[in-house]
Formats: sequence, structure tokens, C-alpha cells
Amino acid sequence: VQLQASGGGLVQAGGSLRLSCADSRRTFSNNAVGWFRQGPGKEREFVAGINWRGGDGLYADSVKGRFTISRDIAKNTVYLQMNSLRPEDTAIYICASAYRPITSKSPDAYRYWGQGTQVTVSS
Repeated sequence: VQLQASGGGLVQAGGSLRLSCADSRRTFSNNAVGWFRQGPGKEREFVAGINWRGGDGLYADSVKGRFTISRDIAKNTVYLQMNSLRPEDTAIYICASAYRPITSKSPDAYRYWGQGTQVTVSS
């Protein structure tokens, strides 16, 4: 497995979780990284992305102001800090490494995909 997501779990509405995506084979090198999610009976959707240099992330409107993406280049790890969680945030969260240095909301821009971690938010 090249990309390993972790940090998911069960949390009450209003709570927080921090997801991690570890890159064991350096697929992150010089490439953007994104987080996607797939809820029950829903299509996969973009959540957040970050360019290879880091900096401000790109976010879906539904999570803007609540989620923050960051990366530690030395550790080959990308994080997703999720605050003020809502039941509608319940999904499997999947990290992906892009083909290019600049992030994108399109799944087609991503080459390598991890297996995901389950996030469940209770009301």
C-alpha cells in the first residue's frame, strides 16, 4: 500500500478529528495531494487539496472554514484537521496523490489512491 490513511473514528457532532495520510513510497514528491470522501449511497467527492509546496489549501464549499489541510514534506505525510463535524460529514475519507504539483478538485487529476479511513459523526 502506497498511501495509508488513518485517524478516522466515531465522534459526536461538533467534535474534531485529525486524519493523516502517510506516503510510504514517495508518491507525494513534487505532487499535490487531495482528500476525497464517499458517504453511504453517494458518489466520491472532493474535500480538500494542497499543492506540493504546501500553503493555502483548496476546499469544497461544504467544509470551508471547518477543515484544514496541511502537509509535512519531511515526513511524507498530509493531514486533514476536521473541526465542527456534522453528521453529513460521515464517509470514508480517502487520500490521493496527484499527477501534478497543483491541486485540483477533479478525481481525474489524481494518480495514486489510498484505501481510506472511516469517519462517523453521530448527532
